[in-house]
Amino acid sequence: MRKLHWASWLALGLAVAVAVVAIVFVVLQSPVGSNAHHQPSGAPMSLAAHSDGLSDFENGFRFEPVAVPSVKGDAVPVAFRIVGPSGAAVTQFQLNQTKLIHFFVIRDDMQGFQHLHPELDGDTWRTAVRIADGGAYRMFAEFIPTDTKDVTHPVVLGVPFTVAGDTKLTQVPPPAAESDAGGGFTVVRPEGATQAPVRQPTVLRFSIRGADGAPVRSLDPYLGAHGHMTGFNTTLLSATHMHPREALGSPLINGELTFQALFGERGEYRLFLEFSAGGSTHRAEFTVFVN
Repeated sequence: MRKLHWASWLALGLAVAVAVVAIVFVVLQSPVGSNAHHQPSGAPMSLAAHSDGLSDFENGFRFEPVAVPSVKGDAVPVAFRIVGPSGAAVTQFQLNQTKLIHFFVIRDDMQGFQHLHPELDGDTWRTAVRIADGGAYRMFAEFIPTDTKDVTHPVVLGVPFTVAGDTKLTQVPPPAAESDAGGGFTVVRPEGATQAPVRQPTVLRFSIRGADGAPVRSLDPYLGAHGHMTGFNTTLLSATHMHPREALGSPLINGELTFQALFGERGEYRLFLEFSAGGSTHRAEFTVFVN
């Protein structure tokens, strides 16, 4: 057998090295090798029911802050514009549960939740928020563009802000099957403190009970529905909203409201269920683990 000269071995080695580099380059440029395009096996192409508020820009719309909270207070002014694809401020949207814009505020430890409805002042939306403690917060604006083809998927834009001063962080409560909604009302998850699946449509059930422990038969209208639910991933601070499936005016079976949920990420979520009864608005809070 003829032996290869050292120069031939060197040439062969260089050829192998070039081939390996080429293969690695192709793999890194392919969708399989890129985390930005990788989809888990069996996962739907869209991982969330709508935009999640992790960005101030979505579908050509941009959240433009005008006045951002920087101090503590019971009525700290907030002002912002929604800039559209044309570059001009947008002031007209489709009604979303009787409102043009829903505005949410939450601190990174899930404290200080507020659900507000800013008023339009020229081309600027204005409201006031209560900031009881310092810390890192995020505010969200949710709206449905007039030309959207899917009214069930609002645009949600989010912007972070920080308030200086002492901050008393609070541990997120563990998952529980029951929550005090105030005014003698209690909300119970009939299935207990069970987990929810990630990236899969799931139904969440909540039974509202009065001071006597009996399920309520009816609720007052709240934003044109039986209630409203907002959820936040406790790590990412991504937002998701849910509306009850029961049509307004329909009787409540066992005092239950059911919500269709689609969670895009694993982890803990803090859910805020709002409803109206006895002329007052009540809120129940739940922690749900998504896996």
